[in-house]
Amino acid sequence: MADAVIQLEQVRKAFRTPAGEAVPILDVERFEVMAGEQVALEGHSGSGKTTLLNVIAGIMRPDSGRVVLDGVDLARLPEAARDRVRADRLGLVFQQFNLLPGFTAIENVLVAMAFSSARPDRSRAEALLTSVGLGHRLSHKPAALSVGEQQRVAVARALANQPKVILADEPTASIDPAHQQQVVDLLKQTCQEQNVALVVVTHTPEVAEQFPRRVRIESFNRVLAKAASAGGDA
Repeated sequence: MADAVIQLEQVRKAFRTPAGEAVPILDVERFEVMAGEQVALEGHSGSGKTTLLNVIAGIMRPDSGRVVLDGVDLARLPEAARDRVRADRLGLVFQQFNLLPGFTAIENVLVAMAFSSARPDRSRAEALLTSVGLGHRLSHKPAALSVGEQQRVAVARALANQPKVILADEPTASIDPAHQQQVVDLLKQTCQEQNVALVVVTHTPEVAEQFPRRVRIESFNRVLAKAASAGGDA
C-alpha cells in the first residue's frame, strides 16, 4: 500500500480582520494524499482551497495541527527550513505561470533547481523540457512562446527537483478552452511517468472528472460545515 506524501491532522487556520476579529478559514480533522495519487480538489470561491494549498506547501503556517509533507512536519519548522523542504520535495504550478520573463525556457528550469539542496543539472532540465514537447524551444524566452508553451515550461519547472508532490492551482484558468485538455493530459501523464503525486485545484467539473479521485473541500473543511449549519439555524 502506498504511503501518504501529504498528511494534515487537526489543522486550523484563521485570519484576523483589521478590527482584530479572528475569521476561521480552515478546520481540517484529516486529509491525505498517497504517493503517486492524482487528486482533483474542488470547491466554491472562498472555500479555502488556496489557503489549503499554501498550508500544504509551507507558505503559510497553520495556527495549530500537523502538516506532514513526505514525512516532514512543516508546521514545526521555521520559515527558512520550510522553504528548503518546499524546494526539495514540492513542485508548484501557478495559474499565471510566474515564469521569469528575462530568462529562457531552460534557464527558468535551472533557476528552480538553484533553490534546492542539489546542484542545477542542465541535462535533466533539457530532458524535462523535451518530455513536455519543448526540446526545440530551450533558448526561447516566455514572450516568444505561446500560452500553452509557457504552461509547459511551468510544468517542467515544477518537476525540476524531482519532487514528491505537485500542487497545481487552477492550471487551466489562463488557457483557452481549445488547449485546456492538453494541459490536463500533460500534468497527469508527466506526474504518472515521474511517480509524483498530483493535486489540482479546479472549479471546472470537466477537468475534475478526469481524475481518479475527486474531493470537495466542503467534505473535510469543518469551517464550511459550521457556516452552513449556522446559516440553516438562522
